[in-house]
Amino acid sequence: MRATTAREVVAVPADLAQPGAAAALWDKASAGRDITLLINNAGLGIHGPFQDPALAGAQSNVLAVNIVAATELMRAAASDMAVKGRGRILNVASSAAFMPGPCMATYHASKAFLLSLSEAAAIDLENTGVTVTALCPGPTDTGFFDAGNAKGAMALKVAPMADPAAIARTGFRATMAGKRLIVPGLLYKLITFGMRFTPRWLALRITRNYWRK
Repeated sequence: MRATTAREVVAVPADLAQPGAAAALWDKASAGRDITLLINNAGLGIHGPFQDPALAGAQSNVLAVNIVAATELMRAAASDMAVKGRGRILNVASSAAFMPGPCMATYHASKAFLLSLSEAAAIDLENTGVTVTALCPGPTDTGFFDAGNAKGAMALKVAPMADPAAIARTGFRATMAGKRLIVPGLLYKLITFGMRFTPRWLALRITRNYWRK
């Protein structure tokens, strides 16, 4: 029988859409602890036309959480880890990072930002003992789509939903291996690769239909 090691789990609640929340969260979580793994998984999305004034608040929250908070947590972790000479950072981006997304415009844009930031920071952190991995899954079976008013979109009808446990395992293994980018699943590997050669006008029409209800 394999012996188990006791672990302390500490929950630190935070509303990452609020200014300064990410920095305060890092300070509380790292106080008296040596953090060697950061998983930037908090993220929001909102379905609907960009110009809809009723969505302005939700769109601002998407940017605050997916861009500002993710960047601040990543920067705090990278700074601390680089000094110690070891650490792993996993940023949960999305296959949406590879294409513009009408009806999910701020979400797609925020994930493109996070992917770009992750890849650039990975190079900046070379030879420090710290790695950065961007995880870019397709639609995953979580509460994300209900919370973002995306339920009923064509995307959820034409593509199989991934198992979140499988995505988590894939992301963790890639992070511990020090990979810069991981796209789980053959289908989304093909989609994201194909988008590199797809004209932007065509990509826009594809994603518009993808998110259409």
